[in-house]
Amino acid sequence: VQILLKLWRNGFSLDDGELRSYSDPTNAQFLESVKRGEIPVELQRIVHGGQVNLDMEDHQEQEYVKPRLRFKAFSGEGQKLGSLTPEIVSTPSSPEEEEKSILNAPVLIDDSMPATKIQIRLADGSRLIQRFNQTHRIKDIRDFIIQSRPAFAATDFVLVTTFPNKELTDESLTLQEADILNTVILQQLK
Repeated sequence: VQILLKLWRNGFSLDDGELRSYSDPTNAQFLESVKRGEIPVELQRIVHGGQVNLDMEDHQEQEYVKPRLRFKAFSGEGQKLGSLTPEIVSTPSSPEEEEKSILNAPVLIDDSMPATKIQIRLADGSRLIQRFNQTHRIKDIRDFIIQSRPAFAATDFVLVTTFPNKELTDESLTLQEADILNTVILQQLK
């Protein structure tokens, strides 16, 4: 995790956040941890044992000025409310992208059985969208990722659901049993 600590005349801020007073005991403890070269407890909770890259900028000759918030359009995923199985509202970047993912690694679909689409957000930032039968197993999703992106064959990764985040540890479950029909699955590297 990349974090920017800015020191001001009247306090400090993290990642263009609110000003924190030097006189507050919690903030003083935070800065003492940084001075000792330790990761402050607050940041440890954020990164869950991961790596923190803390950059510092000295603005102690200046008063803190709250930065203007830049407008950022919503770029996330959406789900329809009220249906038993959420349907992905967002569309692929292009029809070609969806076709490409289907052509890269064919999954055998039995058209006489119920099917579902799964969107897979890969650790490299790309995504795959693939139709599966509801009776396919989580292991089939893992195999599909490896067939589509052979670079991940030698990489240890887990599959995680979104909202709530839950690691799919039992890969023998069917997609229906795992309750991941028409959802987004995240690939996270170990």
